[in-house]
Formats: sequence, structure tokens, C-alpha cells
Amino acid sequence: MERVKYASGTKWEPLVGYSRAVRHGDFVSVSGTTATTVDGELIGIDSAFEQTVQIILNIEKALAGVGATLEDVVRTRIYVTDIERDWEDVGRAHGQFFGDIRPATSMVQVARLISADMLVEIEADAIVLGR
Repeated sequence: MERVKYASGTKWEPLVGYSRAVRHGDFVSVSGTTATTVDGELIGIDSAFEQTVQIILNIEKALAGVGATLEDVVRTRIYVTDIERDWEDVGRAHGQFFGDIRPATSMVQVARLISADMLVEIEADAIVLGR
């Protein structure tokens, strides 16, 4: 089986030594993804909803980079810094993309993400059958 790696172009990937997404056969893992652009700009400061939308767009691009789509996602893991305040906004944004796909998911609170302005981080796993 061939291992395919996707790099989004951020400065952190080579520095830390990871890929945004890795596909091994039919299985795809997308690294913890935040609402940043390739240039490192954070989208949606103070808005968990906007950050979640941008994160899922970033995940969608990473999936495409290894021949997958959001429809192939079977699991997401959502990390939030204030679950009591933000879970509904994060859930609503997640539901806009995954409402019909309905992957298994978890949402957990963490003390802090890599930047204090980051409110949400999401990982995704996908299985791509037949392509």
C-alpha cells in the first residue's frame, strides 16, 4: 500500500514534522486542524462558529489533497477551550457540513490550544473505498 502525505504549506508542518493529512490505502487521518490560513492568520477570532467553519474548510482541502471528501469522514474529534460557552456554536457549524454524513464524533474541553486565540481544533479520520 502506498502512503500519501498532504502538506498544507504552513510553517509548522516541517518544523514539527507532521503532515496535514496522511492516506495509507483506504484510510485517511487529518491532523488536528485550526482556523488558520497558510500564512498563519487566524480566522474568526472570538467566534467559535467561524473558527469551526474555517477548520472544516481546511479539513476538506486536506482530504481532497489525498483523494478523499467530507463524505468519506467516519470520525471527528473536536477540542474546545470553553465547552460550556461554545459547544452549541461548534456543533451547529459541524452540523452544517456533517449533518447528512453523521460521522462518529467526540467534543472535549482542553485547557488551551497552541494559541490563546484558538477556540477550536478538529481531527478527522476517513475511509475511502473504491478510489
